Amino acid sequence: MNLIRYQPHTLDLLDNVSRWFDDFYTEPLFGRTAIPAVDVKETDSEYLMEVELPGLTEKDVEVKLENSLLTISSSKSAAKEEKKNGYVIRERKTSQFSRSFVLPEVVDREKIVAEFKNGILNLSFPKVPAAKPKTIEVKSS
Repeated sequence: MNLIRYQPHTLDLLDNVSRWFDDFYTEPLFGRTAIPAVDVKETDSEYLMEVELPGLTEKDVEVKLENSLLTISSSKSAAKEEKKNGYVIRERKTSQFSRSFVLPEVVDREKIVAEFKNGILNLSFPKVPAAKPKTIEVKSS
């Protein structure tokens, strides 16, 4: 491996422009993939997850649970056509994402709740109540 010493250039602006063109060719051609921000909080009785999904509605979002793997995903497409002064403008936009999380064993999978409001998906994962020790009465025979 060769190390190259950094030498500041007086033409940093040209280097930045070059990087902009490099970014253009490395972006996906058919839409963007964005990963939404997720916050997870644990309380004594449950886990709470807040997922930021601006621009989406509850119809655009899919939440799927397979065994202990929770997957939140979305795929949205839009097309627009405008005819003006003899020109036709057609634009297409596609966006998608998928995030998966492994749920802890203490989550009660039958009582998971998902609510969507104002671009925020809130999920509640109640914990299974801890088994309390049971005292067994010993009877004489």
